[in-house]
Amino acid sequence: MASHGIKDRVAIVGMGCTPFKEHWDKGVDDLALDASNEAFASVGIDKDDVDAYWLGTAQSGMSGITLARALQLQNKPVTRVENYCATGSEALRQAAYAVASGAYDVAMAVGVEKVKDSGYQGLNAFPIPSDGTTRTLTAAGSFSMVAPAYAEKYGVEMDQLKRTLARIASKNHHNGARNPRAQFRKEFSVDQLCAMPRVAGDLSVFDCAGVADGSAAAIVVRAEDALQYTDKPIYLKALSFVAGNGSGLVDPGYDYTWFPEIAACAADAYAQAGITDPAGRIAMAEVHDCFTPTELVLMEDLGFSERGMGWKDIESGRFDLDGELPVNPDGGLKSFGHPVGASGLRMMFEAYLQLRGEAPEDRTISSITPERNLALTHNLGGYPGEMVSFVSIMGPTLD
Repeated sequence: MASHGIKDRVAIVGMGCTPFKEHWDKGVDDLALDASNEAFASVGIDKDDVDAYWLGTAQSGMSGITLARALQLQNKPVTRVENYCATGSEALRQAAYAVASGAYDVAMAVGVEKVKDSGYQGLNAFPIPSDGTTRTLTAAGSFSMVAPAYAEKYGVEMDQLKRTLARIASKNHHNGARNPRAQFRKEFSVDQLCAMPRVAGDLSVFDCAGVADGSAAAIVVRAEDALQYTDKPIYLKALSFVAGNGSGLVDPGYDYTWFPEIAACAADAYAQAGITDPAGRIAMAEVHDCFTPTELVLMEDLGFSERGMGWKDIESGRFDLDGELPVNPDGGLKSFGHPVGASGLRMMFEAYLQLRGEAPEDRTISSITPERNLALTHNLGGYPGEMVSFVSIMGPTLD
């Protein structure tokens, strides 16, 4: 990788996040405004104090006007970005690099998506014409192929692996039940989840993330200016992004047991942050659990588990809320649903709360210590074989 990174040069000083749910009473403008106003209030500034904005949305707007209209911005640069399901993370990455470059003193990233009742036409219509080599399966169908491939490669009985996947869902619903911003706030036992009918391969509906509306926002400044805005800034250690070339769709050697783009992205992020022992330095992670087999494989691609051993670490409780390395302490996509443009920033919002010691008591994790105080967020977009990947690492202190 060629990235030199911007370690400790930029800090998040304020954030906001709406509840993720079926917002029948709110539109895109309302959601973006709610998240932005919470972020402004957390820092004590207003919209005119922000020099430039980045808007992440996949289907809820075609330009920066979407955010400028909602916030009634006057003569401000607003850049609209989209990068599959990693759209919100992409907005933060670009805002952070703009501040690090010296182009702006204060920048803001806003992710928003309204998908429950907002039909589209014209330029937003899908499918996009292709050369005929693109996937023909649904997202659930594509990711369902991961589970049997993993079971066969590593000699895990499929019945056992189904229980492991159900344990992932049960863990995330346990965490989400304690989060007032989550859409689904009911706990499910492993046995209950194993009894659910299958909808794609061996996956049940509870192995799949839901759909939701929502918005999240972050305000970033240069690290040396951070204490002017807050006494608890969160410093960015790494922001890595990798776009795959889709070759997995036609490569007979691709076996669906790992995501190469994520492994490469994680390696770059660790190099940017100067981390050689991820499991020893990172105290919590928010990952893209669009489907339960995804979270399983991510534990290995991110270096938290050895290859073929992720399922055992999951079964041991290592990634539970009270475990050694809590994963998705806010409930993840399983509990929140997935408003595409907002999910990446929602993950950062949980890391921001936990690192600042502001998470609710029943969801506060104990793995964060002065010696081990970094958080990782991971966001992906696409499907096995054709994927983009984002990894961020952040912490409450400068190295």
